[in-house]
Amino acid sequence: MKQGRGCEVEQGRVSPGGAAVLTAVAVPSAAHASAPGSRVVRKLRDLERRHGTRLGVFGWNTVTGRTVLHRANERFPMCSTSKAMAIGAVLRDLDHDGTFLSKVIHYTQQDIDRAGAAPVTGLPQNLAHGMSVADLCGAAVSYSDNTAMNLLLTELGGPAAVTRFCRSLGDTVTRLDRCEPELNSAEPWRVTDTTTPRAIGRTYARLALGNARDTADRTRLTGWLVANTTGGKRLRAGLPEGWTVGDKTGTGRYGTTNDVGIVWPPGRGPIVMAVLSTRPEPDAEMDDAVIAETAALLAPALT
Repeated sequence: MKQGRGCEVEQGRVSPGGAAVLTAVAVPSAAHASAPGSRVVRKLRDLERRHGTRLGVFGWNTVTGRTVLHRANERFPMCSTSKAMAIGAVLRDLDHDGTFLSKVIHYTQQDIDRAGAAPVTGLPQNLAHGMSVADLCGAAVSYSDNTAMNLLLTELGGPAAVTRFCRSLGDTVTRLDRCEPELNSAEPWRVTDTTTPRAIGRTYARLALGNARDTADRTRLTGWLVANTTGGKRLRAGLPEGWTVGDKTGTGRYGTTNDVGIVWPPGRGPIVMAVLSTRPEPDAEMDDAVIAETAALLAPALT
């Protein structure tokens, strides 16, 4: 019997610390931020109270520089929003000669059982024959496949490789410490497996719009984000019809409900939206509506 691959973690500790047309942009410090008492921030605070959640928001129009910030520097659990960074690390750090993405990885039912979610890796034909690294990347981003994430983390050498990748992009905050599904435990006091809305929003911008990878890989990653199947009730639900959205959701305990992505209004430049939320009760239900309602507030404020 084949043994499961699991999510092998390197030794050592980590210090805290495509449908759309792509245009590479610089990622400067946020400017033109909304004032703390501005109307949109007051509405975000009211939304937070009505939903009984702690809500973190980073919205940034990459053309005008306009931003909307609410708890943008507070830490929140990342959950599966971390998958985009993991795939970014695979594309930049492992696919040196263009052949790594075609490598086929074989895995077992044990790997699937451990990860807890396998909408693509769990298909009988994929379990029987294995999946290419490229297909695992697509499964992790577009379908939030936990088994795919763990297999790719093993290839990277463990979650700490994702933290190092973020540091190399200038993100001194975001950190990944565990594999799926443990990284979704989302305890309010936890620093591990967390980010801030500002940090993750800027990192997504660097991955999808900046020069963190060459054009081919940037286009590939953005295509997987645009093809996301898990975000229909979150950012996408609150944005006007006709906007292109490339996002990655995250869900965990304590009602943690996240969505981070890049959105393209028709005929306009890209807007970054990072919306993270969590609740104080361990078994609180996720809240798609708070993400959608936040997106509906951000859209007019940033255009």
